[in-house]
Amino acid sequence: MGKRGRACVVVLGDLGRSPRMQYHALSLARQASLDVDIVAYGGSEPHSAVIENECIHIHTMIQWQKYSHSLPKILYPLMLLLKPIIQLVILLWFLCFKVPPPDAFIVQNPPSVPTLVAVKWASSLRKSAFIVDWHNFGYTLLGLSVGRSSPFVSIYHWFEKHYGQMANGSLCVTRAMQHELAQNWGIRATVLYDQPPEFFCPTSLQEKHKLFSRLNRYLCHPLGVRDCVTATTTGIGADDQNETLFTTLVDTDILLKPNRPALVVSSTSWTPDEDFGILLEAAVMYDRRVAALLDENDSADEGVLWKEISGGKQYLYPRLLFIITGKGPEKEKYEEKIKRLNLKRVAFRTMWLSAEEYPLLLGSADLGVCLHTSSSGLDLPMKVVDMFGCGLPVCAVSYSCIDELVKVEKNGLLFSSSSELADELLMLFRGFPNECDALKSLKNGALETGSSARWAAEWEEHAKPLISEVISRNLN
Repeated sequence: MGKRGRACVVVLGDLGRSPRMQYHALSLARQASLDVDIVAYGGSEPHSAVIENECIHIHTMIQWQKYSHSLPKILYPLMLLLKPIIQLVILLWFLCFKVPPPDAFIVQNPPSVPTLVAVKWASSLRKSAFIVDWHNFGYTLLGLSVGRSSPFVSIYHWFEKHYGQMANGSLCVTRAMQHELAQNWGIRATVLYDQPPEFFCPTSLQEKHKLFSRLNRYLCHPLGVRDCVTATTTGIGADDQNETLFTTLVDTDILLKPNRPALVVSSTSWTPDEDFGILLEAAVMYDRRVAALLDENDSADEGVLWKEISGGKQYLYPRLLFIITGKGPEKEKYEEKIKRLNLKRVAFRTMWLSAEEYPLLLGSADLGVCLHTSSSGLDLPMKVVDMFGCGLPVCAVSYSCIDELVKVEKNGLLFSSSSELADELLMLFRGFPNECDALKSLKNGALETGSSARWAAEWEEHAKPLISEVISRNLN
């Protein structure tokens, strides 16, 4: 890797929503001194560090149109067959003709079909090395939508395993996945844990104020919504630069409001492997349990409560504002459910933030919630890694290998039901913002976890040696 070679990063998905592959591209350019071509779909804007790097060249493919919802069900199997064939042709055109010959192709899996097939064929034609970065198993994701017993899942599994075994090198995201690949797939993979890059870090008070000022219109003035946030922020203008829901500017000093709501952030792709209903149920339980603990009458007028909060009154348990970020197929369905909740102390906002603003939001929040359950049970949620990088503790759904990342009572808590999550919210936010020692302890643990390892160091130690060896072996 002494001279400037070339690598091609392949993502059969929205590049802006594929952070790990963006980080690969940055590391290949910065740490391995390679020119990098990225072949991916457009959609969301990638991080500015990727766009501005002169050694990274993005090639945007035409995206397959989603007609499945408007087509008769009888045609669905035909579309399942037709879609990968068209994608294969487009991929081969880009990989074999549009990009310069690389020393190595590095491909994200899943999706596996037709990605692994196309990259293997292209690597053979162009005499390049073929490296797979295993994020999950594609056949398990397909099983969520068509059923595990479907013949399509069996066919997909065969392609994924057969072409995965042909790779010259493999990376994966957990030790549990490394073991599964070795035992049942005959694939030796190097574990490359997701770690936060340098731009995921705690947010200063000044940055928080600027961020919340930009978000005022979305937090305080959403169309058609009346809740514990909108009813208590009538004096804050949509473009107010002096006051926000959480902060206020006094002379030249920025102060956090003592009766501000606790800010809880959850990032979701709004897909079936994340049951967002758990969070909604927990929110309802928190609302009802706080009312019971404070001995409030069920028929009490929320207007009185909100007027007291507007006047500066603090309660033992704070209001909660959940900001849910992300795009996905089930978003509108859950937004309709949220509108019907009618809660006194809990409010929700859904939004999509730029790659630059998302870390600022995480660093400004009080708690993160992760609903990822993993279709295979073998991958880890990158969103939690990002949260730790910003010093944000996490409550996460418990599943088989999540303990490789979330250390209970050190940097987060685990839950298996909405009731458990509600209990954790009550325990962590009792006495917020100053008398919540359990939350402060978890925050310190999250800061320690986030600062102990970063993407560049992890990539230098584990990915770079593998990629160097594979390229050298392929050239000889």
